[in-house]
Amino acid sequence: MPIKFYGYSASTPSEEQPTVLSEVTLSASPSELRSIAEFLVQSAAAMEERGTAWEHAHLRDSLPGFDDSPDFVLFNPQARNLT
Repeated sequence: MPIKFYGYSASTPSEEQPTVLSEVTLSASPSELRSIAEFLVQSAAAMEERGTAWEHAHLRDSLPGFDDSPDFVLFNPQARNLT
Protein backbone atom coordinates (compact mmCIF):
# COMPACT_ATOMS: atom_id res chain seq x y z
CA MET A 1 0.00 0.00 0.00
CA PRO A 2 1.52 3.38 -0.94
CA ILE A 3 1.98 6.01 1.74
CA LYS A 4 -0.61 8.82 1.67
CA PHE A 5 -0.44 12.38 2.94
CA TYR A 6 -3.51 14.29 4.08
CA GLY A 7 -3.88 17.79 5.42
CA TYR A 8 -5.92 20.86 6.15
CA SER A 9 -5.27 24.37 4.92
CA ALA A 10 -4.28 26.92 7.56
CA SER A 11 -6.92 29.23 6.07
CA THR A 12 -9.72 26.64 6.37
CA PRO A 13 -8.79 24.42 9.36
CA SER A 14 -12.43 23.58 10.12
CA GLU A 15 -12.89 21.44 7.00
CA GLU A 16 -14.57 18.15 7.89
CA GLN A 17 -12.39 15.93 5.70
CA PRO A 18 -8.68 16.37 5.12
CA THR A 19 -7.46 16.90 1.57
CA VAL A 20 -5.13 14.42 -0.12
CA LEU A 21 -1.76 16.13 -0.60
CA SER A 22 0.64 15.42 -3.44
CA GLU A 23 3.63 16.89 -1.61
CA VAL A 24 4.63 17.66 1.96
CA THR A 25 7.42 20.05 2.92
CA LEU A 26 8.83 20.15 6.45
CA SER A 27 10.58 23.33 7.51
CA ALA A 28 12.48 22.19 10.58
CA SER A 29 15.84 22.36 12.33
CA PRO A 30 18.09 19.29 12.58
CA SER A 31 17.03 18.92 16.23
CA GLU A 32 13.35 19.05 15.31
CA LEU A 33 13.90 16.51 12.54
CA ARG A 34 15.60 14.16 15.02
CA SER A 35 12.62 14.55 17.38
CA ILE A 36 10.20 13.81 14.54
CA ALA A 37 12.29 10.75 13.62
CA GLU A 38 12.08 9.58 17.24
CA PHE A 39 8.29 10.05 17.14
CA LEU A 40 8.08 8.02 13.92
CA VAL A 41 10.18 5.16 15.33
CA GLN A 42 8.22 5.08 18.61
CA SER A 43 4.91 5.14 16.74
CA ALA A 44 5.99 2.35 14.39
CA ALA A 45 6.96 0.21 17.39
CA ALA A 46 3.60 0.91 19.07
CA MET A 47 1.77 0.08 15.84
CA GLU A 48 3.63 -3.22 15.54
CA GLU A 49 2.97 -4.06 19.18
CA ARG A 50 -0.73 -3.13 19.25
CA GLY A 51 -1.64 -3.93 15.63
CA THR A 52 -5.09 -2.78 14.57
CA ALA A 53 -5.78 -1.47 18.10
CA TRP A 54 -3.26 1.35 17.47
CA GLU A 55 -5.17 3.99 15.53
CA HIS A 56 -3.23 7.27 15.60
CA ALA A 57 -0.75 9.50 17.44
CA HIS A 58 -0.19 13.26 17.58
CA LEU A 59 3.37 14.60 17.64
CA ARG A 60 2.47 17.49 19.96
CA ASP A 61 0.96 15.04 22.47
CA SER A 62 3.95 12.69 22.31
CA LEU A 63 7.01 14.95 22.53
CA PRO A 64 7.67 18.32 24.19
CA GLY A 65 8.50 21.37 22.11
CA PHE A 66 5.83 21.03 19.41
CA ASP A 67 2.92 22.78 21.15
CA ASP A 68 2.98 25.76 18.77
CA SER A 69 3.59 23.69 15.63
CA PRO A 70 0.94 22.52 13.17
CA ASP A 71 -0.57 19.22 14.26
CA PHE A 72 1.36 16.24 12.87
CA VAL A 73 -0.72 13.06 13.08
CA LEU A 74 0.20 9.49 12.22
CA PHE A 75 -2.66 7.16 11.30
CA ASN A 76 -2.79 3.38 11.00
CA PRO A 77 -4.80 2.57 7.85
CA GLN A 78 -5.44 -0.93 9.24
CA ALA A 79 -6.97 0.31 12.51
CA ARG A 80 -10.19 -1.33 13.64
CA ASN A 81 -12.06 1.93 14.22
CA LEU A 82 -11.97 3.38 10.72
CA THR A 83 -14.65 5.99 10.09
